[in-house]
Amino acid sequence: MNQLPILVIKFGTASITQQNGEPDETIIAEIARQVAELHTRYHIVIVSSGAVGAGKHFIKNYSGEISERKAAAAIGNPLLLNIYSRYFLQYNIQIAQSLCERQHFGNREQFLQLKQTYQELWRNGIIPIANENDVVSNRELKFSDNDELATLIATGFGAEILMICTSVGGLLDKEKNIIRKIENIDNQILGLVDNSKSALGSGGMASKLTFTKLATRMGIRVIIFGMKTPDGILRAFKGDAGSEFTAQGANMSARNKWLASGSLTVGTLQVDAGAVKALQKRSSLLAVGIKKVKGDFEAGEVVEIVDNHGIMVAVARTKVSSAELTSNLQTQNFEVAHANDIVLI
Repeated sequence: MNQLPILVIKFGTASITQQNGEPDETIIAEIARQVAELHTRYHIVIVSSGAVGAGKHFIKNYSGEISERKAAAAIGNPLLLNIYSRYFLQYNIQIAQSLCERQHFGNREQFLQLKQTYQELWRNGIIPIANENDVVSNRELKFSDNDELATLIATGFGAEILMICTSVGGLLDKEKNIIRKIENIDNQILGLVDNSKSALGSGGMASKLTFTKLATRMGIRVIIFGMKTPDGILRAFKGDAGSEFTAQGANMSARNKWLASGSLTVGTLQVDAGAVKALQKRSSLLAVGIKKVKGDFEAGEVVEIVDNHGIMVAVARTKVSSAELTSNLQTQNFEVAHANDIVLI
């Protein structure tokens, strides 16, 4: 297969729907036209929200309960994919549906199967359109959003570029102007975030910056852009619109990229400064350096490791469950994760 670079483009609910939540076919037509221009140069994955919005008006007295959201997604997914299909076929491009669950990334074998499926689609010139499998997901929809899914795909597959579409067109400064280039996501940048979010979507700019930070640290260039700008995708791709976040140097094996990408929300271990220094020297993680355990996880699952300020410093595949770890926090020489199963971020 021609090894083209990988481009992941994520569209949030608010950016592709009308005020009533139904898909905006004018926007989807533009997505198809512009993506078709990039199709010959990249293996493309589209991550699209909008299924719940497309289906919710079929649910009587819809109030947003989880069961109603799942039912709305079941209705809306085929409706949304049909619209994408109609417009992409105008450019002789077939699309495919890819409903993803967390386990597809947390389990190495399942992840490789997913990757092989995408490679087969790309080999045949087909663009997969991914969405979280809301209908059977074990966790509430609000716990995750498609910013996370897009990042999982981009980091796990080693994408060159991750593009995230938002209704505001980029990261805004205090004067509400788009910041065109961001070298590093620091506290000053995070302080610009307006924590309000669209009533249609599940994730705001804070979510986008969280996952953008991880993606850039994995060597991926991230662009946050908007479709209100004419030729929004193509102009942002060329650097003429939106906010571009510089990729940081990343020299990781495919396994370690998968390990980092599958870790985002399984659990969190907060460690002290001594443990951070030990990890940076490529030592294993011991229980005595852990201050707080968040989340329920089993041995072999992947967790985030954060410092005293809550900043992620690494991800690790644990040797023990959260319950076993909690009961052994003060145990000397109790190894929680081996150095070979820790990836510094």
